[in-house]
Amino acid sequence: MVNPIALYAFVYYDCVLRHKRISLMPAFSSAKPVSAKPASTSAASLKAVGTRAALSLFLLAAASTSLAGDLTVSAAASLTNAFTDVAHRYESLYPDAKVALNFGASGALLQQMAKGAPVDVFASADQETMDQAEKQNLINKADRKDFVSNSLVVIVPADSKQRPSSLKDLTQPAIKRVAIGNPDSVPVGRYTRHALETAKLWGEVQPKAIFTQNVRQSLDYVARGEVETGFVYGTDAAVMKDKVNVAFSVPLDMPIRYPVATVKDSEHAAEAKRFVDFVVSPEGQAILEKHGFLKP
Repeated sequence: MVNPIALYAFVYYDCVLRHKRISLMPAFSSAKPVSAKPASTSAASLKAVGTRAALSLFLLAAASTSLAGDLTVSAAASLTNAFTDVAHRYESLYPDAKVALNFGASGALLQQMAKGAPVDVFASADQETMDQAEKQNLINKADRKDFVSNSLVVIVPADSKQRPSSLKDLTQPAIKRVAIGNPDSVPVGRYTRHALETAKLWGEVQPKAIFTQNVRQSLDYVARGEVETGFVYGTDAAVMKDKVNVAFSVPLDMPIRYPVATVKDSEHAAEAKRFVDFVVSPEGQAILEKHGFLKP
């Protein structure tokens, strides 16, 4: 059994447990203000400290949820609103089911599983992270399914006078800070880097980057006006449409498809498969579509 007292000493982030919903990464209100100067070196320290803290926090939360027989679903941060609704509907259909949701950057969630965190279902925002989970023998390949797709957009604060219309516009002097998910662990960051590299602009935009822990933190920074622009998914921009405007859609030569799979070491294998089946069912897809997600 996990010792909560010992683990608590390693916790560096706020934990929000509400109706058995777990969120590891900083919520909108807990993201710290960014500095006026882009800190490109923050990604390394964030990766080391954030992963350790997130894993400890997850195990601490799991001590109070998994013992009660909950189904633990680790999902990409961009799925927060949609999967919360999916879980509510799933629980209403199956009164015996209790779903604990754990949201964060896909790469961080993968590291948690690799280090032994108890997870039953994993949903990532990219194929690369799920491929790594498969290579590490963490998921059941037969249960892996692509269930939604998304778009990449550049957003600005709703009251901003800046109106970039292309990736090239991000190199203008007036745009000093750009929120980008850390490409080492955040899929939206990898999509962003790929788009900028394809346009041969990564070298000019990267020095302006404020690297974030997940896509929702990028959204929050832009919404609060702490950066001039940021890269997020189209579904995330819709969550705060009163606080951010979509400047333009980012051209990509690859699809943004989200895979979901059951986890091999799950103690609730049958229920994990039932949850995945619900996600890809017409009813599950209708909920996801309501949140702006597209067919895979």
